[in-house]
Amino acid sequence: MNSLLADIERAQKRRRLKKNLSILAVVGLIAAAVAVTVLLMSPIGEGDVAVIRVEGTILAGDFSGGGYAGSEYVGREVRTAADDPFVSAIVLRVNSPGGSPAAAQEIVRDLEYARAKKPVVTSMGDVAASAAYMISAHTDRIYLSPDTMTGSIGVIWLFPDESEWMETEGRKVEVVKSGEQKDMTSPYRSLTVEEQSYARQLVNESADDFIADVTAQRPVDRSEIASARLIRGEEAIGIGLADEVGNLFDAIEGARTLAAVRSSPEDRPS
Repeated sequence: MNSLLADIERAQKRRRLKKNLSILAVVGLIAAAVAVTVLLMSPIGEGDVAVIRVEGTILAGDFSGGGYAGSEYVGREVRTAADDPFVSAIVLRVNSPGGSPAAAQEIVRDLEYARAKKPVVTSMGDVAASAAYMISAHTDRIYLSPDTMTGSIGVIWLFPDESEWMETEGRKVEVVKSGEQKDMTSPYRSLTVEEQSYARQLVNESADDFIADVTAQRPVDRSEIASARLIRGEEAIGIGLADEVGNLFDAIEGARTLAAVRSSPEDRPS
């Protein structure tokens, strides 16, 4: 009788062990699937460093490609990488002549969100000027090539005037408007003196904010950038607009080093 009870108990133990092993196997498979999914959803980069591209004219909106970079698209990529526990640092690959100040300001907010969590580094390509420099200034380090064109830290507003051509062609536009300056951006007439003064005021205010923002972020003297000139990469390093010569892969290694320093307080320079 005792022998029979012992056999039953051993059989029950084997069934419980088999059941527990099956549960562990299922849990392991689920964990592996989750890990693979997270890795596949992570931004394209070099392992633990996410590379986010800003290529083309920067405008507000949710799009990418065709010569344009939308602020919402870029911002979402930045925030996704910032929140990704498998990403230790972010590299912003910038190849853009600039764009809308408002769009750049939107991206800056996303970059500051990311910088609070992990290092963000810029790698400039052929050109990173104007609004493209504005977003680059809000990263922890800037890499570029000696002949990268950057700078152009200023604001421009163009008012095409086709009134003379329209008069020659016998074309005329009748306008009904609620205020004297409602149509000041229309191409069928030139600006009045008052409108020129007002447009200049808006441009100067925006430019002053731009320059103040850059000098707050970078060790550059206002006199070096106030003319809004384009600046070669080699000179940009000399006057404080960029940090060092390097391509995308140098920037990735630099970002990885910054992440290691941030994660090891004892290694931080005093």
